[in-house]
Amino acid sequence: MNKLLSANFARLKKDTALKLCIIFMFVMGVLLPFMNYRTMTAYDIPIYIDGSFFDYISFMAIIFPAFCSLFIGTEYNDGTIRNKLIIGHKRMDIYLSNLAACIAAGAAMCIAYLIPYLAAGIPLMGFFNIDHISTIWILLGCSLMLIIALASIFTLVSMLNQNKALSAVICILGLFVLLIAGIMINNQLSMPEYYDEYAYIDPDTKELVTEPSMANPFYIQGTQRKIYEFLNDFLPGSQIVRLSSMDVPYPEILSMYSGIIAIAATSLGIFFFRKEDIK
Repeated sequence: MNKLLSANFARLKKDTALKLCIIFMFVMGVLLPFMNYRTMTAYDIPIYIDGSFFDYISFMAIIFPAFCSLFIGTEYNDGTIRNKLIIGHKRMDIYLSNLAACIAAGAAMCIAYLIPYLAAGIPLMGFFNIDHISTIWILLGCSLMLIIALASIFTLVSMLNQNKALSAVICILGLFVLLIAGIMINNQLSMPEYYDEYAYIDPDTKELVTEPSMANPFYIQGTQRKIYEFLNDFLPGSQIVRLSSMDVPYPEILSMYSGIIAIAATSLGIFFFRKEDIK
């Protein structure tokens, strides 16, 4: 196992795709504070460093599936996995070493954003505008669990699909489906139960008309709302949306669900990889 991990981390150091991902995250980490500062000075409105701090999750999630599928797919294309089996490495060790490499790469991408963001953001916008700085650390831990869950899903797909291009398409499209589902669920749950009372001037009579508050017919309630709330906590796409906006009242629940996803995906992956016919 140690030899497999060493070989994978040696590959990561030379991997061109990872370098490009890190450069992208670094650029975004530098660019966003300056964009926020420009908006803050142009419109004279306060913008705190908190606002875009967790945007790294959205950026990382977009490029992460492509990296995982390419990194693992290259092992199939080059015959590396077959060679590892021939010299006696266990299938579970091969699977877990690739998963560990993907998790490490995802964490490296996030760090590549956070360091320049803090270095540029603190001098321009000041420190965090939050009551308890421990909240930032808790959400960072929650985002790490999400990275592990995503890496587990992408490793599952890539290890069970020996076609690098196809696994990349499945991972990327799957992530976008999860993101769209997360945005839609979040929007549905954000709808108010009642529309507030409002007034307007009738263009025909020129009189002030007051409309009373009324129930929102699209408001979700009952069992359906409980299902939506569960999906909003459970689905990785919803977690990405919520962590990016720091809308996480119970981060321990999201971390627990991420752990469940990681364990389930890894268990399924190892089970089926043991039966995979390696070409």
